[in-house]
Amino acid sequence: MPLRLVRDGTTIPFMRGRILGLAMSAFLSIASVVLFFTPGLNYGLDFRGGIVMELRTPEPANFAQLRSGLEGLNLGSVALQQFGSPNEVLIRLERQPDEGAQQRAVAAVRSWLEQAVPGARIVRIEAVGARVSAELFTAGMTALGVALLAMLLYIWFRFEWEYGVGAVVTLILDVTKAIGFLALTRIEFDLATVAAILTIIGYSVNDKVVVYDRMRENLRKYKTMPLREVIDLSINETLNRTIGTSLTTFLACLPLALIATGPVAAFAWVMLFGIVVGTSSSIFIAAPILLFLGEKRLRKGGVEEAKAPA
Repeated sequence: MPLRLVRDGTTIPFMRGRILGLAMSAFLSIASVVLFFTPGLNYGLDFRGGIVMELRTPEPANFAQLRSGLEGLNLGSVALQQFGSPNEVLIRLERQPDEGAQQRAVAAVRSWLEQAVPGARIVRIEAVGARVSAELFTAGMTALGVALLAMLLYIWFRFEWEYGVGAVVTLILDVTKAIGFLALTRIEFDLATVAAILTIIGYSVNDKVVVYDRMRENLRKYKTMPLREVIDLSINETLNRTIGTSLTTFLACLPLALIATGPVAAFAWVMLFGIVVGTSSSIFIAAPILLFLGEKRLRKGGVEEAKAPA
């Protein structure tokens, strides 16, 4: 017998909490906007520019020695971070004036390490200049905007304009919460996290399309039922699928968040947050918005059709 997380015939009155759900979502989104400006996002190498070097030492790294030696090279601010095992260190140098200065900085660090830490090996070097980081940031923001616009057009074409507006407003609220999560946790905002946010948008809109599709079917089936009851019925009927899909994806991302490091871990943590937010917003945000926008128009057509003579 297949496992069902929600019993058939469940009748949870979700729309009773529609005001509370919208108010809570608005509060979290406003707080996320505030966090975006203060303290702001922790921009990664892709958007900030600079040099990242992954160092592997023969013995556990001496961070005091590394920090004092690298700061003595006069290359600007230096950040050190343990990367995996105690023998692996992530070195971050601030962006240099030009490409030539970037190369000279890498050569200076390599030369100092050969003398101060015999046996140390540089495993990876990434350098991003000012022009490239600005282009990457513009491209990332453009991708987010195009994704939201494409979702609006898709849902508008497939359903009614009320559905499209409800879905896109909910997606914008989901994205702002993800930005607030990044600002609060200080996870680096780079191309990996942009990819995670785009994935969240696609995952979230898929869940909303399922719920909306069931609402449209029930509007045709129960022509005299009030829209509020139709929405509650539709959410309950799709609740098992919604929770099952979200839980499966959550469990798939959880090991990556706990075990992986670097961009992979950042991607996984943002995905975990987005799964929770996207699933809850389908019930407590997208559905109430549709109720407010379409309470007269969507239900009016069904009632008139039911009253029309055969």
